[in-house]
Amino acid sequence: MSGVTETPGPRPDGRDTAGSEYAERLRTRGDARWKRLLDVQRPYRWNLRRLELGRVLDIGCGVGRNLHGLAPGSVGVDHNEVAVAMARDAGLSAYTTEEFDGSDLDRPGAFDAILLAHVLEHVSAEVADEILDRYLPCVRDGGRVVLITPQEVGYRSDPTHVRFVDLETMRSHVVRLGLTVERAYSFPFPRPVGKVFTYNEFVLVASKPASA
Repeated sequence: MSGVTETPGPRPDGRDTAGSEYAERLRTRGDARWKRLLDVQRPYRWNLRRLELGRVLDIGCGVGRNLHGLAPGSVGVDHNEVAVAMARDAGLSAYTTEEFDGSDLDRPGAFDAILLAHVLEHVSAEVADEILDRYLPCVRDGGRVVLITPQEVGYRSDPTHVRFVDLETMRSHVVRLGLTVERAYSFPFPRPVGKVFTYNEFVLVASKPASA
């Protein structure tokens, strides 16, 4: 025996993103004075708006960072009840997973799109597939699925990340669902910048087949 106690890694089911500590961390990051002064979220809001997604179900919405830039009627859902409460305090429409399940919103075709922004890297591939299977029916036929994940530096910045999810990994998830990839790109800067800039992202936009 070495006498060294191993530190457990992040859990692949996403439980490390539950609870008040993680919610407060999200709020603290977003409320940093320099970020508010520079409005650093502006290009990311623009990126979502230009996709013209319509009414969106924001899965893993956290404290509502992306909800601020989505179309009216968009809704967030998250397993972190503290984060959901913070989103509501900001005037956003957000629900815990338990509240959403079986609600009037939880029905086939209720939304034009679903968004999973900085979610897939927090869970195993199996759990990611379960999440997509769970919420895809809420998207109308011909609607879209948008996946966003961090690149290298962003991935290393959060100890709750469990796997690196690049564009090819995203493709494997959506192809399994029978979706068509419309666009897959690096944002806001070209792909190499992700090795030095924390906030460079992979973005994949896929569409659900239209009904016959």
